Amino acid sequence: MLDILVQNLDLLMFAAAILVLLSGFPVAFTLAGIALAFAGIGILTGQFDYSLFHALPSRIFGGIMTRQVLVAVPLFVFMGVMLERSKIAEELLETMGKLFGNLRGGLGISVILVGALLAASTGIVGATVVTMGLLSLPTMLKRGYSPALASGAIAASGTLGQIIPPSIVLVLLGDVMSNAYATAQRSQGIFSPKTISVGDLFAGALLPGLLLVSLYILWVVIVAWLRPEDAPAIPKEEGEQTSLKAIINALLPPLALIFAVLGSILSGIATATDAAALGALGAILLAGYRLGDQAAKSRLLVALGTAALIALLALSQMVDLRLGRASVSPKETVSIFIAFGLLALGIVGVGMALLRLWPSKVVHQVSRTTAEISSMVFVILVGATLFSLVFRGLGGDETVEAFLTQSGLGPTGAILMVMGLMFALGFFLDFIEITFVVVPIVGPILLAMGVDPVWLGVMMAINLQTSFLTPPFGFALFYLRGVAPPEVTTMHIYRGVVPFVGIQILVMALVALFPKIATWLPGVMYGGG
Repeated sequence: MLDILVQNLDLLMFAAAILVLLSGFPVAFTLAGIALAFAGIGILTGQFDYSLFHALPSRIFGGIMTRQVLVAVPLFVFMGVMLERSKIAEELLETMGKLFGNLRGGLGISVILVGALLAASTGIVGATVVTMGLLSLPTMLKRGYSPALASGAIAASGTLGQIIPPSIVLVLLGDVMSNAYATAQRSQGIFSPKTISVGDLFAGALLPGLLLVSLYILWVVIVAWLRPEDAPAIPKEEGEQTSLKAIINALLPPLALIFAVLGSILSGIATATDAAALGALGAILLAGYRLGDQAAKSRLLVALGTAALIALLALSQMVDLRLGRASVSPKETVSIFIAFGLLALGIVGVGMALLRLWPSKVVHQVSRTTAEISSMVFVILVGATLFSLVFRGLGGDETVEAFLTQSGLGPTGAILMVMGLMFALGFFLDFIEITFVVVPIVGPILLAMGVDPVWLGVMMAINLQTSFLTPPFGFALFYLRGVAPPEVTTMHIYRGVVPFVGIQILVMALVALFPKIATWLPGVMYGGG
């Protein structure tokens, strides 16, 4: 019996990590502590070579510290939290509610559209669900909406931050998939491997994300048609008309920021890190413009600074502004001086935005939240790096590979088993743990079978999103339960999300049957996939 346990230390280590994580112990310390404990057992029993620990510093330095793409994580977090504090959700919900409220199911449609915009703006599931629950759930209930439909629409739209780019999930998953793809190719004797980027995954997730939004809206329309009492229209005498100016003021700033960030990545103008920096800067300007004194002249300086930075970006695409070149044409010389002027005005605008935000301590709160979330992500990544090193040292890679390749089910069966495992783990673990622990183990094995990396990454993202929404343990359900009014019961939330879980599974099945849904756009834009 003891011999069997010693020979299966890798599986016992994985099981022990899951059990300790379920107890609520901090993730990073669980992964690192379990890894060290089983490494010690492995050394004593001769199953683990302690010299493998010599590789840990280089793994942390080379795999985490110097990975430029990971700098995008705190920048996207900062962008999302700043936009959350800039009251953008309140204004969007109010405007959309007035725009669609006179239609049956109009408030439900508004919630889903705003959820999609917030997902593309913040990329943080918990923040989106809580914000939408606080702002829109009481209004929908007051207007006579079924508690189940209202809860389902809010929870489902809140999880769109998992799949609609720019998403933190896709940034982390893209980095892990890139490493897994390189490992898979090296195992096949390919030493000049192809690469995938976060931009590839963003492009791959865009169409499935929009398909989800469309099907969510279609479901609300169907419910409003079949059961009008569950999704009534706001009476015309109560419904306020909204002006075109109000619609533009509510929609244009967040849409412009989303298109600037996502467009710069998809077009190849900027990397994910560069675009995240642009998004963080844009969020500061947008929050500074909205939250300060509406009548102050400083507001005009923020607007001028924003316009200057937009003009600078446009100029940089039309003219070569690099300094220190041997030959510079007169046109380029003039453009460089103009660029310096625009840059100076942009700096003034950003500075003024920060000054306008300073009295309300918004910058303090956003910076603190960003530091907390980013620290959590990177400490978990360090713990996961140690965990994966020990797991591999105990022969875990060979065990998993043998299980997936010798099952006789082929690539399709292996993918189904992995997706089932990730779906089940999504009930209990956050996407960060699954991304850092499970994907590095199974990713190289599946990719070595010839699976498309972009397609696999998108499927994993949709799978995790579905598990976050599925009763009884979905994370989004707990977020919503925490802010829902007393009259909304847990069973209301469970019943409400079931149709949306069905839509998620349908989209996952469509992407599985028609991989081009995920691979067509990256192929068109980058010539790959």
